[in-house]
Order: sequence, then structure tokens, then C-alpha cells
Amino acid sequence: MKNFIGTFLILLLISACKEKTKLENKITTTTVLSLKSKISPDDFKAVIDKDSVNFYVLRNINGLEATFTNYGQRLISLYVPDKNGKFKDVVLGHATLKEYVNEPKGYYGAVIGRYGNRIAKGLFSLGDTKYHLAVNNNENHLHGGNLGFESVVWKVINQTSQSIEFSRLSPDMEEGYPGNLMVHVSYVLTDSNELKISYRAETDKSTVVNLTHHSFFNLKGEGVGNVNDHLLMINADRYTPVDAGLIPTGELKEVQGTPLDFRKIKAIGSDLESDFEQLKIAKGYDHNFVLNDSPQNNEGLTFAAKVIEPTSGRKLEVYTDEPGIQFYGGNFLNGKIIGKNGKPHLFRGSFSLETQHYPDSPNQPDFPSTTLEPGNIYVSNCVYKFGIVDANELP
Repeated sequence: MKNFIGTFLILLLISACKEKTKLENKITTTTVLSLKSKISPDDFKAVIDKDSVNFYVLRNINGLEATFTNYGQRLISLYVPDKNGKFKDVVLGHATLKEYVNEPKGYYGAVIGRYGNRIAKGLFSLGDTKYHLAVNNNENHLHGGNLGFESVVWKVINQTSQSIEFSRLSPDMEEGYPGNLMVHVSYVLTDSNELKISYRAETDKSTVVNLTHHSFFNLKGEGVGNVNDHLLMINADRYTPVDAGLIPTGELKEVQGTPLDFRKIKAIGSDLESDFEQLKIAKGYDHNFVLNDSPQNNEGLTFAAKVIEPTSGRKLEVYTDEPGIQFYGGNFLNGKIIGKNGKPHLFRGSFSLETQHYPDSPNQPDFPSTTLEPGNIYVSNCVYKFGIVDANELP
């Protein structure tokens, strides 16, 4: 009798497992079929250097949808509504994993590290030790080097319907950086239509860290014209001027009286053709702005920037605890790359707003430090908040 009961329980358990598997398969199928994105999740399933790559979806109660791959921790698509409730994908990207792997360093939607932005000549010192980094941007080091955080597979250690957390151990001397650096990055898609990004890192040796996110936004939709008619406000009185190699000179200059004055909202393209040396050097906007300390939101994060697309009514606000934000106007896109929706990524067809410390801080003693010591924890936060513009916000 006991054997019969035992066998019956085992069969019942097997049956339950089968039903659970059927339910999981049904949920997976439904999820794929109901994606706003037309991307096939199967095109993001692979094994790279023995690590599994996959496709992940976040949704909030309002229908916003964000999709990710753990290759380079990339935001693939982000669907947000316009003033009429119509959803469009507002970030540039590729339709397949293969395109990301073969991408010529476009950094689409990726996490950037160990050091976002440039380090002059790929050199910096900590104490008496000089470190040599990969030189991958003319004579300088850019965005972590030849094999930065955008080009490796991350572990997914936690996921819910509205959040995902990635982690990775960057080994000592990877791309020339000292210390074993343990990194955690989490994304939360809130019901307030915020994409919250939180970074955390620890090291066993003195090192430098400056992590950021590198989505290319177009609030009209991926591939829909250029962004020169988007309205932009940046909460900064000063910026860090650069030399011909886009390395900061060490000065903090006032934006007042220059085309870099975005303290009052204006069209991105309104001053692009100005006879201003900094715009000529960068072929447009590609500058770090020194953020003001206030105002702050209820989480203590500083309001950094606001972008409005007048036709769709979409609005993006950026909040951070970082001292700077890099505004990049898509100057190096040329239409040769075709995006997820079959449209080319045009010259100035997108913008990036990267919250971060200043470029070349390890070589600039007057800039806020990016040094991380053992026993300390690197923490950084960025919020991209989406909404619909009010009439009183328009100039």
C-alpha cells in the first residue's frame, strides 16, 4: 500500500511538472506574441565564450516595454506612448544579436565601463604606479577600450516583470585597469514611467570607475528624421571645454553667451551652425556639462535635463547623482547602419544624455575624483522619466 501511495505521489508530481512546463511555455509564447517590438527573441539566443546570451522583457502597468540582452547589457528597444497613446520605440538599435556583436563600436543601448568617455592618451597614475590603457579613439582611450563592458556577456542574477539585475567580475588588468572589479547594474521600469538605472561596484585594488548608459534616443521614433527639432534643457551653468582630441582642457567655463547654453529650453539645432570653436571641434554637440546641485526629486537625485518632441508630445526628463552629463547629438552617424525598423540611423538622428563623472578625471586633479579604493563602494544612479508635455512647458 505504501509503495502504491509513493508511486501515485511520484506520478502526481510528474504530472504537475508537465502542466507547469506547459503553462511556462504558454506564458513564454504569449509574451513573445504580445511584444510591441517586432524583434524575434530567438535572434538573441546564443552562446558566446561559453556564456549564454538571451532576451529579456520588462513592462509596466501603463504598457511601457523595455527589452534587453545580456550581451553588453544593452537596452534593445523602449516603447513609450505619445500624446495620443500611440507607442513607438524611442531608442536606436539592432534587430539581431549578430548585428550587435559585429557592430563597429556604436555602443547602442549599452552599459559603458570601466570608464565612460575619454582618458587622454590612455594613461593615468594611481600613487606611484602608471597604468597604460588601450588606445582606441585616435590617440586616446574611449569607453573602456577595445573590449569594454559593451562587448562582454553579463550574468542575469535577478529578474521580475518590471526589473532586471546584471552582474560581472571585471578581472584585474582587463583593458589595463587595475583591480578585480565586481559590478552590479539594475534596471527598474516603474509605474511612474521611469527607467531607473542603479550601478554598484567594489574593487580589491585602487582603480578608477565611471559607469554610464549609452542609449541613442529619438522621441519621434527610431529612424524618424533628425533630432534637431527636439527641444532640450540642461541644468548646467558650466561645461568642460575640450581640445582637438575631445579631451577636457581642465577649465570649467560658463555656458552663458555660447551655443552650449541650454538653461532655457530651445531646439537642439537652433545654434548648431554658430561660429563657435567648440562646435567645430566636436562636429556638433559632444560635451560634458557640469550639473547644478538643484532642484532635486524626492529621492535626492538632481534634475539634469529635459527633452521635448513637440509633434508627438513625448517628454524625457533625466535625474542623477552624478556631477556631469554628456550631451551627444549623433554627429558620427551617417545613415549606413539600418535599424530595427528598417530605417537608417541618420546623421544627427538621435541624441544621448549620459550621466557620469567628467572625461579624463584621472588626469585632472581639480575634477571630482573617479578613484575607487578597496573597502569603498561605487554607487551611481540615473533615471530616465517619460511623460507627455504640458502646454506651459513649451517655449
